[in-house]
Amino acid sequence: MPNLTDMYDVIVVGGGAAGMMAAGIAGSQGKKVLLIEKNKRLGEKLSITGGGRCNILNAEEDERLLLSHFGDSANFLHSPFSQFGLKETYEFFDSIEVPIVVEAKKRAFPESQNAEDVTAAMFAYVKEQGVDIKVGLPVARVYASNGSIKSVLMGGKEYTATSYIFATGGVSHPETGSTGDGFRWLSDLGHTVTDPTPTIVPVKVRETWAKSLAGITIPDMKMTVYVNGTKKFVLKGNVLMTHFGISGPLILNAAGKISDLMQEGEVTAAIDAYPVMDLGILDKHIAGVFDQNKNKEFQNVLRQIVPAGTSDALLTLLPNIDRDKRVHSITKEERRRVAELLKALPLTITGLMGLSRAVVADGGVTLTEIDTKTMRSKVCGNLFVIGDLLNIKRPTGGYSLQLCWTTGYVAGMSA
Repeated sequence: MPNLTDMYDVIVVGGGAAGMMAAGIAGSQGKKVLLIEKNKRLGEKLSITGGGRCNILNAEEDERLLLSHFGDSANFLHSPFSQFGLKETYEFFDSIEVPIVVEAKKRAFPESQNAEDVTAAMFAYVKEQGVDIKVGLPVARVYASNGSIKSVLMGGKEYTATSYIFATGGVSHPETGSTGDGFRWLSDLGHTVTDPTPTIVPVKVRETWAKSLAGITIPDMKMTVYVNGTKKFVLKGNVLMTHFGISGPLILNAAGKISDLMQEGEVTAAIDAYPVMDLGILDKHIAGVFDQNKNKEFQNVLRQIVPAGTSDALLTLLPNIDRDKRVHSITKEERRRVAELLKALPLTITGLMGLSRAVVADGGVTLTEIDTKTMRSKVCGNLFVIGDLLNIKRPTGGYSLQLCWTTGYVAGMSA
């Protein structure tokens, strides 16, 4: 039999953003709290969010508009956000000396632009609240009976508490320890758990020209997406080219829609690198550039026309034009072909990257089984469920972390 340790008021399983918030808040209320993290340190995933910059929240002040980005889950979230919304999140991070700056599309980041600073500040906050922290050991088993959790087993010892908070995260970025443990425990406890699928994830394409541009951004473009040749939707903004396809916030947020379209047939896309010009005006623009560079080679002049860093790749899409040809020898038909290409750079979408590349994966406990006023489980009376364990779809842009801060706070106060 395992050894039984001291009794805690609250045990939090999972030391990410939501778990640290919940543990710290519970500790601030004078509770005896244990925070368990299977990684060797807290906040592994938090430290890599936002490309290492940490998109800490979305600064949308209109709460109704903010919640609309959570889709069908919005109706469940009014109560927790009324307890700990945007204003309270700002005040909290100000209190732990993490000043926040707001950038385009209301994405908010720590002033230092360093996710590690957020992790360090949260760790310091948790410590200041007197929370016991145990890292480097996974929870091996959850013991429950008669509709409540009795204890958790870790490192051959049993730890028991009045209340338990599960904050183990989903399954995106499994290298940070998010391997779906919480989903399995919740299912065993009787919860309905939707299988996770990557929803905010980069997109794979077939074309080698696109893959050869890995790391290059095509700015201010328009992308039209088709199924079996029929136009379905349009995206406008920046697209990041990768060694497997396309990414960036615009693409990540459209991945779910693209995934649905792939059930209907072949999904293709066309990138318009000059959306503010129609084909005729673009052709005249190119003619003007050619006229100023008559004696230069086509391959060198092309660099003045195409998005920065893309000329060599796009030359492969113009095989009938000799790259060494002098511009004064380019025919009207060849020049027109260049314009047509820049208005419709071709892509064939072959799939989405998997869970290992997902920024966010959906799936988790259905919200009808959670009292979102407290984040308490309706299935297991002394359990609270927070963060990515909840089946809530949301886009990139600070929404996921705000969900962690909000649900973590509410559970910490309630437990």
